[in-house]
Amino acid sequence: MATAGAPGFSLDSLLGAADNALRALFAPARSDRELSTLPEEVPLNAADRRHVAGLMRVNHSGEISAQALYQGQALLARSAATKDFLLRAAAEEGDHLAWCEQRLRELGARPSLLNPFWYAGAFAIGTAAAAASDKLSLGFLRETERQVEGHLDSHLAQLPARDERSRRILATMRDEEVRHADAAAARGGPELPPLIRGLMRASSRVMTTLAYWI
Repeated sequence: MATAGAPGFSLDSLLGAADNALRALFAPARSDRELSTLPEEVPLNAADRRHVAGLMRVNHSGEISAQALYQGQALLARSAATKDFLLRAAAEEGDHLAWCEQRLRELGARPSLLNPFWYAGAFAIGTAAAAASDKLSLGFLRETERQVEGHLDSHLAQLPARDERSRRILATMRDEEVRHADAAAARGGPELPPLIRGLMRASSRVMTTLAYWI
């Protein structure tokens, strides 16, 4: 049994974490919120279709990583309030995952073959941060979402002008990532040291580069 103020978990929570991983990686993603106002699909030339598919594959992998990060953080969260906040954020990220997956299907493209590796790495980071403290865990969430915001801004700038369907998905995701970061900061999540932020950016570059193609 965990002592007060220390992270702890039960067999049920471990089984739940394993179930969440299998669902995120291998089950069709489902959204509790449909983007019913998405613009109609428009034809894209072959080059634009490949590029949009690459961008959406990167974002899909990012959402796989977000699921892993937040589930890992929630597993070892010290306070019930922090755990609830992380799981609510994970649920919204689950919607993002479903939207990216849907768009990949529409483009005739597949998710990254490396998603199990992204999930494992993000889960390890999430549990390590949460094992240190809820405050550090919230700091990681804050920085992660800030960096995702930057990626989404870049992707929005790269989308073909005609692809309003992808644009609506990414813009909605961006707004919610900003809200998650602001909420983590409001809960006491600190700005991480420059070295850690730099390492996070470097690992993110590896993921985004590989996921675009593989």
